[in-house]
Amino acid sequence: MRLRSDFCNGGGNKFTMRKTMVMFLVLAGIFTAGSSYAQLRKIPAEVTEAFKDKYAMANDLEWRDKLRGFQASFELNGQKHLANFTNDGIWESTETEIDVDDLPSVVKDSYEKSKYSEWEIGIVQKIEMPEEKIQYRVQAVKSDIRKKNLYFSTEGRLLKDKLTL
Repeated sequence: MRLRSDFCNGGGNKFTMRKTMVMFLVLAGIFTAGSSYAQLRKIPAEVTEAFKDKYAMANDLEWRDKLRGFQASFELNGQKHLANFTNDGIWESTETEIDVDDLPSVVKDSYEKSKYSEWEIGIVQKIEMPEEKIQYRVQAVKSDIRKKNLYFSTEGRLLKDKLTL
C-alpha cells in the first residue's frame, strides 16, 4: 500500500502542481478578503453626510465596508470610537472603549452578582444607540478560548451574553 502521492515525493506532474497552486491562491484570497477591512465599494454620500452631521469635530477618520453598512473609526475628544451606519446613512450605534472604573456602579454590581463574576474583565465598551439608549458591553474572560460579551442596560440588567473570540 502506498501512503504518499507522487506529488509529495517530488514527482508530481505540472497539472497537479498548477491545480494545487491555483487552489492555494483562491483560498488565500478568500481568507484575506474575509479578514481584511478593505474598502469594497464607494461610501455613499448619505453615509458621509450623516457622519459629518453627528461627528463634525472627529479626527483620524477611517471607513470600513461591512457589506450591510459602513463603520467609521475615528477619534473625538481624545477617545477612539466606532460608529455604525446603514447603507442609507442611518446611524445605528457608536462604541467607545472605556475603563472598568467608568462603568456605572449598578453595572459593576450586576457583573459581580453574575455567574461570570470569577472571570477576568477584558475590554469594556459603552454603546450609544438611537433614542439616547445606552448599553455597556463587558468582555468576561475565563481563558484564551472562553470569552463572553455581556451586554448590560444602564440600570444594570444583563440583557444578553454572547460567545466571542
